[in-house]
Amino acid sequence: MSLDKRKIKILKAIISSYIDNAEAVGSRTISKKYKLGVSPATIRNEMSDLEDMGYLVQPHTSSGRIPTDKAYRYYVDDLWRKVKTTKNPNLDQLREIIEDKSNELDEIFKNSVRILSQFTKYTSFVVAPQLKQSIIKRIQLVPVSEYKVLMLIILQTNVVKQVMLILNSPIPYTQLDKISESLSEKMYGHKLEDIDKIKDNLIKELYYTKEAHSDALMELLPYLMEQIAKFEDVNVFSDGITNILELPEYNDVVKAREFISFIEDKSSVAKLLQHTSENDLDICIGSENKNLELKDCSLITATYKLNGKLIGRIGVIGPTRMDYNNVISTVKSISDAISEIINQNFSVENKE
Repeated sequence: MSLDKRKIKILKAIISSYIDNAEAVGSRTISKKYKLGVSPATIRNEMSDLEDMGYLVQPHTSSGRIPTDKAYRYYVDDLWRKVKTTKNPNLDQLREIIEDKSNELDEIFKNSVRILSQFTKYTSFVVAPQLKQSIIKRIQLVPVSEYKVLMLIILQTNVVKQVMLILNSPIPYTQLDKISESLSEKMYGHKLEDIDKIKDNLIKELYYTKEAHSDALMELLPYLMEQIAKFEDVNVFSDGITNILELPEYNDVVKAREFISFIEDKSSVAKLLQHTSENDLDICIGSENKNLELKDCSLITATYKLNGKLIGRIGVIGPTRMDYNNVISTVKSISDAISEIINQNFSVENKE
């Protein structure tokens, strides 16, 4: 048995109705609402066939039907063929909002997940680039007290990481600027992950640099290297985590708590995305997700790139009956906007 045109129309109508109302759909509802030109009896027969084919399920004996993951997969694959080349009319507006007052990558990501959550009404997230692969732009030492110095590590993406250094003996304030210049000169252009490989040569070079010749600094450099090594490999920004509580699927408090606990765990989200493909857009529906906490959810992610290289993903997690048309379009548009912004503002090629 195959999906003929009539079955496809009825299946799409049922999916559309269930997305809107989260209620099992009966033949009379389809007949009245969608004007398919066939009787309720014919619709019932077709719905029975669709159930036998695995596209629908009847949750209760006397109720209507609801779509299965197989039905959503057919619906999404058909929809994606139509929208993958469509540019969201709000793209320019989204780009302006994301970029507004944002000269740091972290702020761009925070704006992006906030907007994505507002547009879709679901939980949104973005996985930032691996910090250890970031390139050092400048080092600045800021005196805090006689025995404390705050070291600011400014990366090529304008992200600033802070390391508090505790001195065994004070360094004159007048010397801190010269030391900052020496550190910046020696570390500029190196990735954070490479610092450990060059630390021995770096310490030797700094030791023989007149301005940086300080026993206190020499003691602190190994500690600095240790702190850099502890920087997070992955950073996850999220928004709209509690949006799930507004959905009837999550009226069960235990189920809602399990979902929220999973999403709030950055390592869980990071691992989840590591199992997705490197396609520009990826959609996992219900049972296609490997995590039990997401078996009733759909996950839609898109990549963003710097100089043509994939550096992160942005996406949405919501119920399987999500508004796929809106979500796919919005996720794709925001990922495109992020790629445009970071390539314009943070590309090393553009800086040179």
